[in-house]
Amino acid sequence: MRIQQVVAGIGMFLGTAACAVAQEAAAAAVSPAVNGYGMSFKQAWEYGGWVMWLLAAISVFALAMVFYFMIVLRAGAVTPHELMVDLLARIRANDLNEVRRLCDRHPCALSSVVLATLDCMRNVPQCDVALLRGATESEGARQADAIQGQTEFLLDVATIAPLLGLLGTVLGMLTAFGSVASDIASAKPVVLAAGVSQAIVTTIFGLIVAIPCMAFYAWFRRRASRQIANLETASAEIMTAIIGVTSGGKGSAYTDR
Repeated sequence: MRIQQVVAGIGMFLGTAACAVAQEAAAAAVSPAVNGYGMSFKQAWEYGGWVMWLLAAISVFALAMVFYFMIVLRAGAVTPHELMVDLLARIRANDLNEVRRLCDRHPCALSSVVLATLDCMRNVPQCDVALLRGATESEGARQADAIQGQTEFLLDVATIAPLLGLLGTVLGMLTAFGSVASDIASAKPVVLAAGVSQAIVTTIFGLIVAIPCMAFYAWFRRRASRQIANLETASAEIMTAIIGVTSGGKGSAYTDR
């Protein structure tokens, strides 16, 4: 009799366990996949609300800027080696008209500096070395500011993204505690949970956008500094060649053509 009771008890236990496992499997098949933090990406996006769309928009803009800087902050885009060689060859041949045509055909930061130097020589017939150096350095500084300044867009995104996350945090906490402030008795745990989730999710996603943008900004800033140094070196070499040609007894073969 006791053995039959034990067997019956074991059977009931196994049956209950099997039902529980089947219920868990069915619930897992129906419910959306969740991550280790207890919510899926879709749920996190819904909790974040319209702030998530703003974060997505600026993250796409930041990604586009990253690819853009990879293209424009190259040595071949700022101070092309082939153009540098051709310019020096034409300057030493005292053919400044061809130098201008080369710069017009290959627009870049180096071409802008050289054109500013040629414009100074054209507009001031008796242009001395100090005036020529001033015109070259002025245009070089403008180009350097343009090269360095465009990387500030990533810094702006890295600053704005956490602020948007903070805005979502404030809105989420307002939603959570607003329901409590209206009527403590009727405050629903679901509303509280949704508000707190929005506060946490927007902060996390704001930092996810901001941290890579700050890292890319630091990298592109150093890259821009190297290109500015290369531009300064190339501009000084070209200006020295122009001064040597114009003051070397040959005279300048430059005309306004």
